[in-house]
Amino acid sequence: MRLVGLLGGMSWESSAEYYRLANELVRERVGGLASARLLLHSVDFAKVERLQAEDRWDEAGALLATAAAGLEAAGAELLVLCTNTMHKVAPAIEAAVSIPLLHIGDVTADAVRAAGLRQVGLIATAYTMEQDFLRGRLAGHGLTVVVPDADDRAAVHRIIYEELCLGVVTEESRQAYREIIARLVAAGAEGVVLGCTEIELLVDQSDADVPVFPTTRLHVEAAVDAALAAE
Repeated sequence: MRLVGLLGGMSWESSAEYYRLANELVRERVGGLASARLLLHSVDFAKVERLQAEDRWDEAGALLATAAAGLEAAGAELLVLCTNTMHKVAPAIEAAVSIPLLHIGDVTADAVRAAGLRQVGLIATAYTMEQDFLRGRLAGHGLTVVVPDADDRAAVHRIIYEELCLGVVTEESRQAYREIIARLVAAGAEGVVLGCTEIELLVDQSDADVPVFPTTRLHVEAAVDAALAAE
């Protein structure tokens, strides 16, 4: 089984889900007392969030590239960046290591295409919804991406940073997300990508009338597939 390097802490709430899901999946697939071989570098999200807000993405990329190189030096054979938003700096991370980075956009696109869909809604941080690093990656796989309007984007972003990243889950915010998802479906989305790793703490398939694509779970499943395939 490959040693998987987790580059996490953005936020640690979702990184904990990566750790839990990876171990559950390995136990299910291998059996007995089997668990995942994982190496975690968890960054200080306060520093990363400040760099995001100040549009200092090059510095954020350098910070994560250094962390990724440390994971490789410690023996990681596969790299998993436990966040959608910071895939904006994936090229800087990939340039710093010789091990493969399992890109969350590719994994998600594969799942959407396997479901036979071509047009999906995307809910995520404002950076991910408004910039091209994930939308463009999905489009490169032949998908059309629909995002919420400005007010809904602001609401989704606020709930992520002010609630979910702090472990706060409320029924009011769950209902707000349900309504935003419904509006995306009305705008033509055949499915919805939960494009922020914290969103799965709040909503799941039961909250939508179309297929939902949970990027955290999909990312972990692909990582476990790759790790076990090495045996």
